[in-house]
Parts: sequence; structure tokens; C-alpha cells
Amino acid sequence: MKKVERGLELLMFNSRWLLAPFYIGLVVAVGLLLIKFAQEFVHLLAHVFTSSESEVVLAVLTLVDMSLVANLLLIIIFSGYENFVSKIDTGDHEDRPEWMGKVDFSGLKVKLIASIVAISAIELLKSFVNVAALDNRELMWKVGIHVTLIVSGVLFAVMDRIAVTAEHAGKEH
Repeated sequence: MKKVERGLELLMFNSRWLLAPFYIGLVVAVGLLLIKFAQEFVHLLAHVFTSSESEVVLAVLTLVDMSLVANLLLIIIFSGYENFVSKIDTGDHEDRPEWMGKVDFSGLKVKLIASIVAISAIELLKSFVNVAALDNRELMWKVGIHVTLIVSGVLFAVMDRIAVTAEHAGKEH
């Protein structure tokens, strides 16, 4: 029976590698996002002199939005892979991000929601720049969604703070 248990545990432990294709897919998604970024940038360059100021601001905000999404994907790729699959061995590479290898699942959740709130803020800012094109109902929905994301982020942070406080209190006793 101990052999069966050991075999099951080994199977479950090695099943973490089933996540690797997800992370590879996210790396490809960063590449696809780069293509869209380049396409948008070339479009902006081609029309910068014939576009209004608000159109240029909207285009630049779209570029910022795409870069935030790309950053979010990298955080998920690095942290998710290291937390759930295997450590990334970069040796003493000078370009290794300082946070890499230090973001646990709890930290990943907070970084994820913070990035989503930032992306939502950019989308909301784009709506405010182009407010004439929106009806009040659509704008209210966007503000409501953004506020919901902010409240969710704060609640995630509070729950993590409570968990850490409880964990420290448990170690002291």
C-alpha cells in the first residue's frame, strides 16, 4: 500500500509540469501583444500630424495599456512558473528582476489585482478623454467596474494582511 501511496504522490507532484504549456502560451501572448503594439505605434506615427490632440492622447494611452498588460503577463509567467512548476535558474544574471523568486502566491494575487486596477484606470482615462463619444450609462458602468476592482484589490490586501498577522501570532505562541 505504501508503494501505491508513493506512486500517487509522485504522479501528483509531477503533474505540476502540465502547467508549463500555459506559461509558454503566455510567452507567445506577449509576442502577439508586441505585434499589436508595433501596429498601433506605426499607425500613430503615420497619423500624428493629422490627428487631434485627444486622438494622439488616446493612442498613447492604448500603448501604455498594452505595456501594462505585457508587464502583467511577465509577472504571471515568472511568478506562476516559479511558484507552481520549477525555479527559474538564471544564475547571477545582472538583469534578473529583483522581485523574481520572492513573489509568493499571496504577493502574486496583490500584484495581479494592482495591475488590473491600473489597466482599468487607463481604460477609464481613455473614456474620460473621449467622453463626448460615450453615453452616461456606459460611463457609469466603467466607473462602477473600476471602483469594484479597487475595492476587490483593497479586500485582497486586507485579507493577506490578516493572514500574515494571524500566522505571526501563531508562531509567537
